[in-house]
Amino acid sequence: MRSFVRTALESALHRLGPFEILEATSGFDALRLLPRGHWDLVISDINMPDINGLELLSFVRRSDVHRATPVVLISTQSSDKDRQRGLTLGANAYLVKPFTSQQLLDEVLNMLEKAGAGHHD
Repeated sequence: MRSFVRTALESALHRLGPFEILEATSGFDALRLLPRGHWDLVISDINMPDINGLELLSFVRRSDVHRATPVVLISTQSSDKDRQRGLTLGANAYLVKPFTSQQLLDEVLNMLEKAGAGHHD
């Protein structure tokens, strides 16, 4: 069954434009999908089945193909130590749940603009 958080994320992202969104249901699923293409952005929860978001982030940063892909981590862990750990491992942004759709959209737009990707009119 699809999680409320994934549904809310997809709904918020579709407000930015006609992006292709590929959804992974676990860390292993994300690792399986990652080599299938070039991604403009990865949004990952830290708490996922199998492989957590920090492990996924480490894999992305070690990948020759995906090393520069912006990564937004989301988590219920809100301490400065948790945030700093994610950023030190290479996350471009760290959002603490609960967050608003606007906070997510602001981070996504910021990451896409910095990477030179995203919606163009």
